[in-house]
Amino acid sequence: MSGPTSGSGNGTQRRSLLPRGFARRGWEYQRVGELDPVRAANLRWLAGYRHPRYAQPGMVERLRAVFAAPAPLLAGAAAAGDPVAVLPVVFGMLWRGELAADLDTCRLAPATMVRAREAVAPEHVAESQVVRSAG
Repeated sequence: MSGPTSGSGNGTQRRSLLPRGFARRGWEYQRVGELDPVRAANLRWLAGYRHPRYAQPGMVERLRAVFAAPAPLLAGAAAAGDPVAVLPVVFGMLWRGELAADLDTCRLAPATMVRAREAVAPEHVAESQVVRSAG
């Protein structure tokens, strides 16, 4: 396996090149650690629904109403329509932060409690690395 966190040649080489490349551009590079495996699995799943096609305005409004009070994921989806059609929109809303669920304790499941959020603030960083301007 190769990647920025693996011990293989390509990952190790990238790990050593990134800080130097960022420094040349005036940026600071800092590794902040690994994501919890459950959170990482949930974010990988939700990332598959980040495409704008999953932001269907009519269904989004319906789901905001359904999840105004916390409800189980599958029951809420079924209340909004056919779960096969609705779940991708739910997952897209979870990815965008329009709906909230506990992504840290358990993998997403039919009984996962979901609720609507008032304001959307990006909260997930799918990478374990942060890049900031050093100036």
